[in-house]
Order: sequence, then C-alpha cells, then structure tokens
Amino acid sequence: MVETVLVATDFGEASYRALERAIDLAQRYEARLHLVHVWEPPPLVDGALIEPTVDWGSPVEQAARARLDEVVDGLRSGKLAVTSTLATGVAWEQIIAVAQAQRADLVVLGTEGRTGLLRAVLGSVAERVVRQSPVPVLTLH
Repeated sequence: MVETVLVATDFGEASYRALERAIDLAQRYEARLHLVHVWEPPPLVDGALIEPTVDWGSPVEQAARARLDEVVDGLRSGKLAVTSTLATGVAWEQIIAVAQAQRADLVVLGTEGRTGLLRAVLGSVAERVVRQSPVPVLTLH
C-alpha cells in the first residue's frame, strides 16, 4: 500500500519527468505527494568557503523556497494532497532523511544519466539514494 510518495526535485528536466510520474502514482493510489528540494552550500576549497564574506544561505534558500512553493501551489489546484520540504546539505543524505521523516512508501527521482568521468567527479545522487534508501526508489531517465 502506498500512502506517501516522495519526489525529489532540482527543478531540472529529469526532475519534472519524475514529478509527472509521482503525480500519476499519487493519484492512482490516492496517496499524499511530498516534494523535497535540497540545496547544497558552496564547496570547500582548502578548508575555507569560496567567498567567505558572502551570505550564500539567505538568497539561495529564498529562491529555492519560492520555486518549490510555486510548484506545490500549482499541484494543489488538482485535488492532490501535496506537502514539501526545503532541505540544506548533501542531496542524497537529505532525500533519505526526508523520506524517513515523512514515512514515504516510495521515493521517485529523475536522473541525468551521467556516465564516465562526469559521474565519477560529480557522483550520482540517484545511485546513492537507491543504495541507501530504506524504501523502494523509482528512478526515471
């Protein structure tokens, strides 16, 4: 039985494909849809933040919240129970943490399908979620 479908979004094309499938699944099972967006702070370089005097959090967080709210508001007009979480940190870790906190029965996420050097350098959020998630994960390419 599926009561909560969690969909991770980075607002990219692959995420929107995942969102469409998650909406379909939530409607089919009369489940709640929960969106999560994770923003990652700038990387460390030699132990110091790039541009340490810049407040990265506020503007990035505000923009992400506005975009997430816009997507959620658009979905609520379709008789679907929709909630959302804006998280900060390592994307795959936060997706799993939110899935657990929301008691998600299924995680849906898009993948860009990177291979080779790009995948080795950038890693794969989808792969890490699939490997670490305590609930089933549906990935869409």
